[in-house]
Amino acid sequence: MQPQPHIPPATADAAISAALESQRVKKNRGSYNCGRCGQPKKGHVCHLPPLDVPSTPIATEPVSCIPAAASSSRSTVLSITAAPSRQSVTHLRRALSFDDLDPPNSHDESDLDAASTDLDLQLDTDIVQPGRFHAVALWEVLKRLPPSGLLMAARVCKGWRETARKMWKVAEELRIRVPERAQIGYIGSLLQKCPRLINLSLKIESDLDATILACIAFSCPNLEVLEIATSGAAVNRISGDELGRFVSNKRGLKSLKMEGCSNLGGFALSSSSLSTLWLADLHSLSKMIFNCPKLTEISLEFSRNEDDSTDLVTMVNGLGRTCTRLQKIHIASLKLSHSVVLALTAVNFRDLIMLSLVLGINISDASVAAISSSYTNLELLDLSGSSISDTGLGMICDVLPDTLTKLLVALCPNITSSGIQFATAQLPLLELMDCGMTVSDPNSDNPSTKTPQKASGYNQKMFIKHKRLKKLSLWGCSSLDALFLNCPELKDLNLNSCSNLQPESLVLQCPKLQIVYASGCQGLLTGAIRKQISENSAIGENHMPRKRLADASKRIQAPNLLYQEAREDDNYPRKRRKLDREVCTIIH
Repeated sequence: MQPQPHIPPATADAAISAALESQRVKKNRGSYNCGRCGQPKKGHVCHLPPLDVPSTPIATEPVSCIPAAASSSRSTVLSITAAPSRQSVTHLRRALSFDDLDPPNSHDESDLDAASTDLDLQLDTDIVQPGRFHAVALWEVLKRLPPSGLLMAARVCKGWRETARKMWKVAEELRIRVPERAQIGYIGSLLQKCPRLINLSLKIESDLDATILACIAFSCPNLEVLEIATSGAAVNRISGDELGRFVSNKRGLKSLKMEGCSNLGGFALSSSSLSTLWLADLHSLSKMIFNCPKLTEISLEFSRNEDDSTDLVTMVNGLGRTCTRLQKIHIASLKLSHSVVLALTAVNFRDLIMLSLVLGINISDASVAAISSSYTNLELLDLSGSSISDTGLGMICDVLPDTLTKLLVALCPNITSSGIQFATAQLPLLELMDCGMTVSDPNSDNPSTKTPQKASGYNQKMFIKHKRLKKLSLWGCSSLDALFLNCPELKDLNLNSCSNLQPESLVLQCPKLQIVYASGCQGLLTGAIRKQISENSAIGENHMPRKRLADASKRIQAPNLLYQEAREDDNYPRKRRKLDREVCTIIH
């Protein structure tokens, strides 16, 4: 049983308002029927037990993270949107959460009055007595309401109010978008309604300080997962000492993710339960002490200011002394250098399977050699924004052919199409590859400024044949003019801003291709993509003739020989079932 999407707030508010109006018209004499079995109260003795409330939710993930049900026939989407500006291409996606990212604008969030909050609830309906059916239906309806709708529903009648109170009481996951006008007291009262809350996600548009942390600590004693995101002009004023006290006091906290951490200054985190830590927008930290023996995943994103004075070498050495169980490391900073890589390899995390060092312009092929010699079990390697070349890719292929499944080398100007082809050929387990802005000409926006050196490498060709590759990103590869893909498992292809790619030089032999991004490309290229996707879909269809059984009950697949014999019979039906073909649509 999967959670269902919320009822739209407008519809829910209108229905509840109508119910409230009807309650005002009637005289307040109470119900004439039993609240348990529905029989008239007069002369009635109810033997049914009180209505019980479920205590354990069954949803394994929040509602907004569950995709809509897929249709019976697979469809291919060709997405053509406005080309992103050159300034926005430097915002790289987090490698550790690459597979967890929701599509942009996948769920619209409103303010706290109509917040998209998830209450994952379950009612035991395996054995439903006739008198309890109305309670089951009410529960199923109310659990789809946002918090504002649930609060209004509690005003309809005593039964609804009691049901809403029990729903708040058993909620284990809550996600709220807090607008600027919301008061901290209202947030605290909302959290106090959920004593069993385990997972809390806040998106705050106003300035926040330690008062938020104190409110969460007091209202959520069983909290295990906390996410705090900032939006707009919101400023996170939480200091490092305040964050350290919160983490040490919440002994059951397992995951902490926080944005806008520019005012921490320094911190000392001590926890015996924390396993996941994400901190973003860090800047000029004087100290970073991690005393978290169970920490397995860490993500530290620093601001992109040149005046950042954080000592990353000291930070890595500290992680090696106290966090020996680390499996996933993500660091994004302009201060990343070869010395940081040497410190990381000297620590030698035994269980490390994911390493992401982003925006390290001083990371070179020598750094790749150090990583390859120390960590031979990596499944994900992200060196986007570095200065590695085709030689570094060769080192990666020599050491990690049996383990590496995800390779991200976007914004690496020293990598050529030959290096990408070699990497895909030597990494048989590769499922995801991001090499955006690698095969690109920095002067492509201004043809008059092209130099002879750039012009010699402007027209590059790429031939990729891979059996397991599922996602390939070539965004911003403006020097690419020919592309041949023979990838039977490829489902996602990004060709955004491949402005020099010629339609007659594009070959897509990818029968499972579902999504193609082609913003900033030629109009003829999008037509060629659509045509080839349709042809691949038609080839993938099963055109085996079908034969109706003697009783005309259903059709079965018939071999070619049987089909030839059946054609001699005049009574053989000539109608064949038409198979649904995949549709290539354009999203404007």
